Amino acid sequence: MNALKNKVQLIGHVGKDPVIRDLEGGKKVASLSLATKDVFVNKSGDQKEQTQWHNVVAWGKTAEIIEKFVDKGKKIGLTGKLTSRSYDDKEGNKRYVTEVVINELLLMN
Repeated sequence: MNALKNKVQLIGHVGKDPVIRDLEGGKKVASLSLATKDVFVNKSGDQKEQTQWHNVVAWGKTAEIIEKFVDKGKKIGLTGKLTSRSYDDKEGNKRYVTEVVINELLLMN
């Protein structure tokens, strides 16, 4: 049951081309946005679609795979974990970000 404490599984489409950064020591990090869609029926009986956007981060070999094979519109599946962090923006305001850090990546058609 410990493996289920912080586990995220998503299938969706990449919203824009991933941003790849090279870190010291040759390690890479990839950042991307992933759109997932939910379909539901509202009170009137109409079928509606709702899109959720997820901030996604990948490190190392996974980032290298994303750099080579993933671009805007690509359908991917992933397993990862939720993480939260904060940073100070250019104006000195504290910003908070929740991201999915990829553990496993599946390239789909």
